[in-house]
Amino acid sequence: MNTNIYLVRHAHSIYTSDELNRPLSENGYRDAEKVTESLWTENIDTVLSSPYKRSIQTVEGIAKHIGAEVIIEDGFKERKIAEGLIKNFERDIIKLWTNPTYAFEGGESNLEAKNRGIHSLNEVLKRYNGKNIVIGTHGNIMVLIMNYFDSNYDYEFWKELSMPDIYKLSFDDNKLSGAKRIFKD
Repeated sequence: MNTNIYLVRHAHSIYTSDELNRPLSENGYRDAEKVTESLWTENIDTVLSSPYKRSIQTVEGIAKHIGAEVIIEDGFKERKIAEGLIKNFERDIIKLWTNPTYAFEGGESNLEAKNRGIHSLNEVLKRYNGKNIVIGTHGNIMVLIMNYFDSNYDYEFWKELSMPDIYKLSFDDNKLSGAKRIFKD
């Protein structure tokens, strides 16, 4: 039985240090409407999201469209890079991608974040077998999940993602049978 997962990277948000409650920007709200429109014809059954406000706001339009609530799934939250601010984001993110087991103090390694994301994805595949599921998530965790299936989804791929972005992953009996981009802003 075919199951389709629509991984939705959140739209542009207003930067604040409060990761959990960081809202979409004005442009982000406009782009979230485009996300909703692009998913209208996909026969979506269920909408899940990271607990982060920007992810919920990006997918809540499609949830309303199908008459459903957004279900929060903690496993799809963004990976924590470090405790507190990091000094050089570009350098530090490269370090994490080139050494999958390395973690900054208080943060998750790529391997830890990937395992968390894959565990959550496997639970979703079991729970919603044969359905079309939207998952509101974040760039790093999204690419780490995709990287589990294909190493071409890597740091360079992550850098090319837009906000928002949507990839449809199709599974046949819980084995990935295809992946394609269905939206890029």
